[in-house]
Amino acid sequence: MKNPRTLPPTADNGFIGIEGARQNNLKNLDIRIPLGKLTVVTGVSGSGKSSLAFDTVYAEGQRRYVETFSAYTRQFLERMDKPRVDRISGIPPAVAIDAVNPVRTSRSTVGTMTELSDHLKVLYSRAADLYCAACGNLVRKDSPESIMRELEAFNCTALMVTFSVPVPEKSTSESLKYILATQGYTRFHRETETELEVVQDRLEIGDDSRGRIIEDLEASLRFGKGRVSVHLLGEDRGTVLSVLKFSSDFHCASCDIHYKEPVSGTFSFNSPIGACPKCRGFGRVIDFDLDLVIPDPDKTLAGGAVKPWQTASFRECQEDLESSARRDRIPLDIPWRNLTGSQQEWVVEGVGAWEDGKWYGVRRFFDWLEKKSFLPLWVKSLE
Repeated sequence: MKNPRTLPPTADNGFIGIEGARQNNLKNLDIRIPLGKLTVVTGVSGSGKSSLAFDTVYAEGQRRYVETFSAYTRQFLERMDKPRVDRISGIPPAVAIDAVNPVRTSRSTVGTMTELSDHLKVLYSRAADLYCAACGNLVRKDSPESIMRELEAFNCTALMVTFSVPVPEKSTSESLKYILATQGYTRFHRETETELEVVQDRLEIGDDSRGRIIEDLEASLRFGKGRVSVHLLGEDRGTVLSVLKFSSDFHCASCDIHYKEPVSGTFSFNSPIGACPKCRGFGRVIDFDLDLVIPDPDKTLAGGAVKPWQTASFRECQEDLESSARRDRIPLDIPWRNLTGSQQEWVVEGVGAWEDGKWYGVRRFFDWLEKKSFLPLWVKSLE
């Protein structure tokens, strides 16, 4: 794949340009490698694949990247010799994964081996935006200043600032009102047996009201444990046009859902904090193969259609199946293939837990086996 010297390779046309590569067994090779695309280098043994990919392209990209650091930092980084080449242009910083480098654990990926995942975890924990899983709204930490900026976007002439206080256990709302009265709070917008919504202030919006509103928001966030509601009022000062809820924590005020502070472990499948609770970060789960559990669909439930329960160890499960089927009017003398979809689902999924005296189904049976770390031949690993 040679290019004529009349078309010089440059970075401007989206290529890595190499001229006169003579590293190892390369013989004045001229080549252009497109950026942003997957390029595969193939050839017979000794043709110069590694000399081009590792000793030329990677070596030059890594060497230029290291040169961007200070002399003090460069002494701790890998130093690579300048490849034998006339000219290389358009080359970005490079990462190389050696083919002979073994994968240490089943959790190893390209991201972990190159340590790119470590940088991404920090980036997401510091710069990513959090959106509520229930309503999809942006969840952020509000401050009196940020709330005030948002309120200024609304065209309203009056507002009411409130905060909620829960009624303590073994107490009453009247006792709580007395305590709040000692703090100067005597007006309440709404009250229930478990919560009081206290009015912090009710005021008109004017040129000189900004400082007062910020003070009201600060007090409400303090007494409301980081939560405050702003009621936008109509011209009659009695009609509530809209209610805006804010929180000074990672809390969706609209859905009342609290989220944990994002840390690097939140974005790591190797951490219990960020790993999938089902696969535990391995990317695979254990499930049963219905074709192995019921290998002969011509058999009936009474005739042993569920194969694992025909052994002496699990004969009790077959007895539970038959007794539960009679109770729920599931036919025992009809072949499995002729059962309706709902009847087959009853057998597989069950209707409840064994502890509650209900039919547990095939799935809960294998869930119980998994907890016992006993995995017979009827289960399989799903990638």
